[in-house]
Amino acid sequence: MHLLDDLKWRGLIADCTDLDGLGRQLATGPVRLYCGFDPTADSLHVGHLMGQLMLRRFQLAGHHPIALAGGATGMIGDPSGKSAERNLLTREQLTHNIACIKRQLSRLLDFETKTNPARLVDNAEWIAPISFLDFLRDVGKHFSVNMMVAKDSVRSRLDGEGGLSYTEFSYMLLQAFDFCHLRQTADCELQVGGSDQWGNITAGTDLIRKKLSVASWGLTFPLITKADGTKFGKTEGGAVWLDPHKTSPYRFYQFFINTEDSLAVEYLKKFTLLPRDQIEALAAEHAQNPGARAAQKALAREVTTLVHGADALAAALKASEILFGGSLEGVSEKIFQDVVGEAPTKEIERTKLAGAGAPLIDLVVHAGLATSKGQARKDLEAGGIYLNNIRITETTRTVTPADLLFGRYLLLRKGKRTYAVLHVRG
Repeated sequence: MHLLDDLKWRGLIADCTDLDGLGRQLATGPVRLYCGFDPTADSLHVGHLMGQLMLRRFQLAGHHPIALAGGATGMIGDPSGKSAERNLLTREQLTHNIACIKRQLSRLLDFETKTNPARLVDNAEWIAPISFLDFLRDVGKHFSVNMMVAKDSVRSRLDGEGGLSYTEFSYMLLQAFDFCHLRQTADCELQVGGSDQWGNITAGTDLIRKKLSVASWGLTFPLITKADGTKFGKTEGGAVWLDPHKTSPYRFYQFFINTEDSLAVEYLKKFTLLPRDQIEALAAEHAQNPGARAAQKALAREVTTLVHGADALAAALKASEILFGGSLEGVSEKIFQDVVGEAPTKEIERTKLAGAGAPLIDLVVHAGLATSKGQARKDLEAGGIYLNNIRITETTRTVTPADLLFGRYLLLRKGKRTYAVLHVRG
C-alpha cells in the first residue's frame, strides 16, 4: 500500500497543505521530513508517540526522518493547546533533557542504517547565534500580526483569562524559522505534527515560499483523546512516560491493555506498525468477542515492544500474571513492587512472625480480607485463601519469615482477584 493511502486508512491525516502534491513528490523518491519535540521534561510521554511513529512510518517507506529537539523553542514553550504559560527552563536543564530524549527516540528511529538514517538536531544550534534585530529583519517582517492572531493556537489563549505573553506569541515565528532553516540547509521538504501544530506548520510553509521560493509541505495527524474526550496519555497517577524509570514497562503495558473497547481497533491502527490484514483480522475478532480483549492484548504487546523491547514485554506479561494467580517464581522485586502497588497494603511488625509464626487466620483479618477470624476460617476451609498465590486450606497454618517474599512481603488473596499485601517492618 502507498504510504499516504496507509496513513489515510489508519486515520493519521488531519490536514495537509497539498495532499495531492505531496503524493506526487513522494512518488519521485525519498524526501526529508521533520517532527519537533520540545524537551520540557527528561522523558517523552505516550502523547509523543504519534510523532515518533509518523517519522518511523516514513523511514520504513525509505524516507529520511529528522527529529528536532527544541533546545531553543523549549526555553519559551509552545502555547498550542495550553491554558497557561509554562515554566521556563535553563539551558542546562534542556541539554540534559535532550540527551535523555535521544535514547528514547532511538527505540523507534534507526540512526544507524546506511540508507536513510534518522537525524537528531537541536534548533538552538541555529537560533541561539542569531541576534534579535536580525531575526526581526529576516523573519518577523514576513508575518502580519493579523495573520498570527487569527491562528487557533493564539486566538484561544487571547480569549482566555490568562492571555498570552509576547514570549509565547513569538513561538510561531521560531518554529517557522526552524522549517525554513531545515528546508534551506538540509533539503527538508515536509514537516509533520499534531493537529494543534497546524498554525505553526503553515507559518513555516508560508515563510519558505516568501524567502526561498521553493515548495514545502505540512502534514498533521489528529490529536488522540480517550472515550470521554479527555487528553490521551494521562492517568490518575499523572502522565504515562516512555522512560521506564518514570513509568515501568508493566504500568505502560497496563495502560494500553485497559483501552476502552470502542477505541481498541483505532489505537491498533495508530499506535502499531502491524499491517492492515492483521489489524482487520483482530478487528473482526474484537467485534465478534470483545470480552476476549484480543485487540487490547495485541495493542499492549506491540506498543510495549516498540518502546521498551521484547525483554521488557516479557517482564510485563509475567507481572500481569501475578494478579491472575500466576506463579511468583522468577519474579524480580522490582516487578513485584509494580504489581503490589495496585493492591491494598498494610504493615506488620516482623516480631509478629517470630517463633512459631503468626496464624494465617489473623493475617487474613489484619489484611482486611475477612471481617472476623470466624469468616477467615470459613474462607480457608472453602479453599478461597491464597498465600503468595498458593492455595492454603489448613486452618492451623502459621506464617514465618521463611514465607516472606524478598524478605519483607506477604501476598494474600481471597478468591480470584481480591488481593492484599502485608509489608513487614523491622
